Amino acid sequence: MVKYREILRLHAQGISQRGIASSTSNSRNTIREVLKRAEECQTKWPLEEGMTDQDLQALLFPEKHTSIDFRRKPDCNLIHKELAKPGVNLTLLWEEYSLSCRSSEEIPYSYRQFCRVYHDYARKTKATMRIKRKPGELLEVDWAGQTMSLKDQLTGEDISVYIFVSALPCSQYAYVEGFLSMNAEAWITAHIHAFQFYGGVPRVIVPDNLKTGVVKASRYEPIIHTGYQEMAEHYQTTIVPARVRHPKDKASAESTVGHISTWIIASLRNQEFFSLQELNSVVHEKLKEFNHKPFQKKQGSRHTAFKEEEHFALTPLPASTYEIATWRIATVQYDYHIVVDKMFYSVPYDYVKYQVDIRVTRTIVEVFYKGLRIASHKKLKGKPGQFSTLSDHMPKEHKQYVDFDQSYVRNWGETAGANILVTIDRIFASYRVEKQAIKACLGVIKLADQYSVERLEKACERALKHTSRPTLKSIQTILKNGQDKLPDTFKEDIVKKDMKPNPYGFTRGADYYGGKN
Repeated sequence: MVKYREILRLHAQGISQRGIASSTSNSRNTIREVLKRAEECQTKWPLEEGMTDQDLQALLFPEKHTSIDFRRKPDCNLIHKELAKPGVNLTLLWEEYSLSCRSSEEIPYSYRQFCRVYHDYARKTKATMRIKRKPGELLEVDWAGQTMSLKDQLTGEDISVYIFVSALPCSQYAYVEGFLSMNAEAWITAHIHAFQFYGGVPRVIVPDNLKTGVVKASRYEPIIHTGYQEMAEHYQTTIVPARVRHPKDKASAESTVGHISTWIIASLRNQEFFSLQELNSVVHEKLKEFNHKPFQKKQGSRHTAFKEEEHFALTPLPASTYEIATWRIATVQYDYHIVVDKMFYSVPYDYVKYQVDIRVTRTIVEVFYKGLRIASHKKLKGKPGQFSTLSDHMPKEHKQYVDFDQSYVRNWGETAGANILVTIDRIFASYRVEKQAIKACLGVIKLADQYSVERLEKACERALKHTSRPTLKSIQTILKNGQDKLPDTFKEDIVKKDMKPNPYGFTRGADYYGGKN
């Protein structure tokens, strides 16, 4: 019991609060509170004759002297709802409750009695108690130790099926699915399906320290797998791995794994399955029975607890489902390309010989350097060895050759001259392979730089008069010999000789061999 009279007497003698606490065997907080109340009530030593400690308690702390029946009972339903909100605990709610009571001149419960009243209410009327676990806060995930199996339809061999288990600690609502592998793709796919099953996303995911999820385990700074972390960022959640050799960090998942091993895996031990879809269909039926099974020591079931008291607290699902991606590491080669599945993708030439991270999805290939995306390509499909090269990634010396295609050459010919354009079209018509024709046309463009566009136009005109399919070599010969500068006597010679132009170019005719005579 608090010795109120002795506290006031020692304080009047100038003894420090530490000394009073040591003498009366009360805490310094109690001494401080008694002296504060005495000052507010203007009560000093010496006291009136006959005043006992009980009288002082009634004077200084009337709420402790009043019967509990006259105190305002807390609203337990409101407390239960408020505890579901992030950062809210019983201490904060008791402080608000006490301020509300004093503002209305009512006597509040003490903190201990306040907690006891709520605990009794939650235990009797609610399926969950929001003390250790808040609704929608955690999702504990793990692989079950036991496996199931499929029958190969051709060989009859057993194929192992690994069981993914997740549980919400507040309501114990569980999700189960079978996979043929425990790799990173299956692990992330299981999380996506779990979020869709719950209809929302928890704020924190608690996995084990498996390699597909945690690259390096650490109590303070664990390194999360890149694809796993990317999935968490897409769903706006956080991954907090359990401590090594501390299974109680995810006690709900461990407990659920035990129940699942009995009520699902063991109960289906005598059934045979020939496809993963068939197995998961039966597993989900058993899971529905498990989640709807009534609790033994409290009202409701996992399903009712989730729907009534936890589903509302989950973060809504994003508009789009996360697209699973695989990550790789590669070194940029001297041709500023990286290789992904035997396909070649360009990156800026400044990163030659640098090590980059590659993110590969079903449709996109992205290249990152120190977290910064430096290239993005549409994923190539079909025959291996294809190239996806962007001109912006090439050095200046290489870039000038990239834009030279048929449309570029023809556009240049239209601005240069009519005869040059016809010559370019005839060159393209004379080659089966477009690249060979482009190479010849580039030679024509180079002649314009060497001799001028005007001379090239006249040379093409003269070449077209002699043949319907001029070549780069014939045009070079005309320009080199200066035949484009000579007067055009071709028509006069035709009139004089009364002969038709030779459609086969520079060939020897009958006149040359004397066949006319």
